[in-house]
Amino acid sequence: MKLLKPLTVLRHGRRRRVSRGVSTWSPLATAFNTRPNSRPIFDTLRERTGLFNKPELTSFEGFHALKDQAIAATDKLIEEATSGPERPMVEIFDELSDTLCKVADLAEFVRIAHPQPHFASAAEDACISVSGVVEKLNTHKGLYEALRDSVRRGTSGDQHLAELFLFDFEQSGIQLEDGPRKRVVALNDLILQTGQRFMAGAAKPRRVPRSAIPQNVRQFFSTEGDNVIVSGVYAECGEAAAREAAYRLYLAPDSHQEQLLSTTLHARHELASICGFQSYADRAIKASIMENAANVRKFLDILSDNLHDRAKIDFDTMLRMKKKETPYQDSLMCWDTPYFTHKAKTQLLNVANSDFSPYFSLGGCMEGLNMLCQELYGITLKSEEMLPGESWSPDVYKLAVVHESEGLLGHIYCDLYERPGKPHQDCHFTIQGGKLLPDGTYQNPIVVIMLSLSGGHRSGPALLPAGAVDNLFHEAGHALHSMLGRARHQHVAGTRCATDLAELPSVLLEHFASSPQVVRRFARHFQTREPMPEDMLQRLCASKHLFGASEMQLQVFYSALDQKYHGVDAAAGGRTTTEVLKQVQRQYYGLPYVENTAWQHRFSHLVGYGAKYYSYLISRAVAWSVWSGRFAKEPLSRAAGDDFRYGVLRHGGAKPPQKLLRDYLGMEITPNALAAALTEELDYHKENLDRVFRVSEK
Repeated sequence: MKLLKPLTVLRHGRRRRVSRGVSTWSPLATAFNTRPNSRPIFDTLRERTGLFNKPELTSFEGFHALKDQAIAATDKLIEEATSGPERPMVEIFDELSDTLCKVADLAEFVRIAHPQPHFASAAEDACISVSGVVEKLNTHKGLYEALRDSVRRGTSGDQHLAELFLFDFEQSGIQLEDGPRKRVVALNDLILQTGQRFMAGAAKPRRVPRSAIPQNVRQFFSTEGDNVIVSGVYAECGEAAAREAAYRLYLAPDSHQEQLLSTTLHARHELASICGFQSYADRAIKASIMENAANVRKFLDILSDNLHDRAKIDFDTMLRMKKKETPYQDSLMCWDTPYFTHKAKTQLLNVANSDFSPYFSLGGCMEGLNMLCQELYGITLKSEEMLPGESWSPDVYKLAVVHESEGLLGHIYCDLYERPGKPHQDCHFTIQGGKLLPDGTYQNPIVVIMLSLSGGHRSGPALLPAGAVDNLFHEAGHALHSMLGRARHQHVAGTRCATDLAELPSVLLEHFASSPQVVRRFARHFQTREPMPEDMLQRLCASKHLFGASEMQLQVFYSALDQKYHGVDAAAGGRTTTEVLKQVQRQYYGLPYVENTAWQHRFSHLVGYGAKYYSYLISRAVAWSVWSGRFAKEPLSRAAGDDFRYGVLRHGGAKPPQKLLRDYLGMEITPNALAAALTEELDYHKENLDRVFRVSEK
């Protein structure tokens, strides 16, 4: 009893002194500060449903029924489209897309996330079956010609969406003669197979003989018999020699990866050429904010010039830190930058990173997101209890997204905790896209946010490091895009838009997660409810932008390499991918290439993004323009929130990205303007960092 008494006194004492904020957690925060668990005794007494409330999925066999229903509906829609339809062709095609996506998207998520093998296997079978149907549709000449002819007659309906559907067809070469069309199909299959094998190889640990590791750093690596296992670049290791050894060994050239990457790049180039594009990059970038590869290259070149001197200042600072730590080494290398960035942040924060986590309980962060939703958009996140069988894991939360006047907008399932077999990556999945239905009602979106948090057991709530808070807000940005998008057609609803536009709402929400005005509203100690001390708060928000120029220069380098690999001369000269990398690194990055390394063999984004890695920089540039122009002075402005909702979010991909942003921002979206926005952001944060440093030194 004596142990409990001081806590009670402390709690009451704190409550009397706090003059602002709320002293107790909201129902939403309370729900997320407790990890949900199944209650089998009670669940047997309750109605049982299927995954995501789909009655077919009370068992894994239901995937067969869903697949068969979708295929039957698809056959009817194909018959309608090719038999003189009475409604606009776009309506039929969107119904086709919706029918297949509702099975394929759900199955793809279950395949990845469901802990039970029989469910995951049945979902994978459904994915394969639906993919086969999609492939048949993409090569269905009658369907393509019906759409093409309706566009020519002006009877297709929504012209922008009709052109997007046509482009999807033509990416498969359906407009070509039989020989070239068959070659495009074969190339697509080759690209899929080699790309998957390359991505798998990119993540494999490197096994090397113990003798290859300098004796003085062997203790930093795990061993297996006479071999040492190198599983990464040990970026934050304090021993310089260990960092160097890990970098050289993990990123050593791999002939098999080189073959897979080269095959993929050459196949992509040939495919693009057959389909009438100068390069695969032009094919990939069409219908995006940047519109073509020439604009991307111009943007990267302008930004690279702007970054040169700014990044050099960062590197010079890191080099001084390195010389102070290891006086016998007088040059900064690629393996040093993550370590010294981490060290500088720790010094600026003046406390351990773990000291911030108690102020970011999962429930507290969700309360912060809810506050933002209410202030900006008039929507509330409401925790709902799930029926037995609705979830794939007992520790998943369900949120209803409810607007103050429009009612229910959709549901977000939050799969936030790590578990065996679950991918360790932060993602947003669309399970069901929004769509205006024939009866005038709206098919509400259903999405999943996935993180890999630890904690949340009886010992207390999950406590998030600062980076995880940013990731949570980022994925929530995708979810809100899905919820607030109210496009007429599912094919372009919410995040179903160009990659560089799809990342805008997420990057923008990271600005809110880094704004002292916003973080101050929800960063409270999970035990005492005390707000984070102001000095800690300012340091934390400022530290996120430390060495921002050198980090951005690295992203420009990655993006330029991706463009070069997928550019017009991708197949010219017979050079290896490493020779191309050396050339690009000399031009775009301030640190030298490390001989006998090939980090591109580990860079799986070359396959996953395929000429679109630049998208993050574009979305960041647009997000800064939105933040600085509309939200920075008054982050919680309802007027600004509504403008963003109705000007950007509600359209999804229903408007061409250039037109959408030009109308919303009132400016031309040019390579120069976007590069200038990123430069302005860097300079703003640099000034703020200097101010925080000056205050902390007094």
